[in-house]
This record gives sequence, structure tokens and C-alpha cells, in this order.
Amino acid sequence: MISRTLAAAAAGLILAALVPSPAAAAPGTKSVHLRNGLTVKIPATWKVYKVAKDYTRVVTGSCPTAGTRNFGYRDSGCRSFWVFGPAAIRVGHETFNAYEPSRPYSPATDVGPCVYDKKLWMGSFKTKPAVKGYRLVGAGHNAHYREWKGSCMYGPPKYDYAGGFTQREWYLPTSKILIVDQWKTPGLATILRTSTWN
Repeated sequence: MISRTLAAAAAGLILAALVPSPAAAAPGTKSVHLRNGLTVKIPATWKVYKVAKDYTRVVTGSCPTAGTRNFGYRDSGCRSFWVFGPAAIRVGHETFNAYEPSRPYSPATDVGPCVYDKKLWMGSFKTKPAVKGYRLVGAGHNAHYREWKGSCMYGPPKYDYAGGFTQREWYLPTSKILIVDQWKTPGLATILRTSTWN
């Protein structure tokens, strides 16, 4: 359901980057204001899509679904990470219950495609995070940080394990921001740590 909602919203995507912040960016980078005063400096080649009010996607590489109706949280093969606000956080667990960091972000009631291969099915996450702690997102903003190990499966009739991926999450409950990365995006941890707030 949420993938269809996001896909519908994607039809009216803002394909240009969000409003750049006034801070000067280093050569080859651009400053982007994400939400609630959070500003990051990202590579100039990354594209920012405001999919819906509380759903922002930063595409960091190949993304065959960009600009199509399939461009949603549960699409496959789009190298990116998401920046979610309150509406997405309210439906962030299975059966669309509210997100909280003791379980991975997974808003669904059914099985979706694997993150990295649409021919595979999304399997389950491990019941405990592989990494649990806090990480800075800019000075003075400690995020709940989790790394969840997810699996991908072959389809019927066997449903055998086909491979895995890591889902990284930075959650700022006071600022109502959740960042979800399923691609181990190179440099993202540093980008978030050195982000600014205004």
C-alpha cells in the first residue's frame, strides 16, 4: 500500500534538488536542506527527490525507477537513501505501526522485491541489530543508530536464501527525522556527522 502511495506521489516528483542552503559548498558538492533545519553537503552528482511531504529520497547512483510510477520505498535497484519525517515514521513498522528503533523500518503487510534484485523476494530481518548505539548527526544531535541484517530469497517453490544486505538507520526522535540507507552508501556516515543545523 505504501509503495503505491509513494508511486502515486512520484508522478508529481520535484526532480530538481531541494532548496540549496546559503552555506557555500566545497567544489564538487552541494548543500541541501533536508528538513527541520538539517543541512547536508552531498556530492553534486546525487539527486534529491521530494516524493511526498515527509518522504525525501537522495539518489546516489544507478536508479532505473527514477521518474516512473515504481519509484517508491519498496522498489528495487535504486541506489539511494531516504530521509523520513513524521508521516513516514508513524507507519514505519509492519502492518503500518509506528516506527521505533527496537525494530527495523519496514512499512508493509506483504512481501516486496529485494533491495538489490527485483527477481528476488525480500526476506526477513534478524531479530536483533548487528550494531546498536548512537551517532552524531551534526553537532549536538545524537541519533539512535542501528544496523539491521536483511535477507533476500528466491521465489517459489523453495524460498531459499539468495543473499543479504544491511539497513542502516539514524533516528532523531526530537527532530522527527529518520534516515534509512539500504546500500551502505559510501561517505554517508561522515556526511551526516558533519551536517549542520540552522
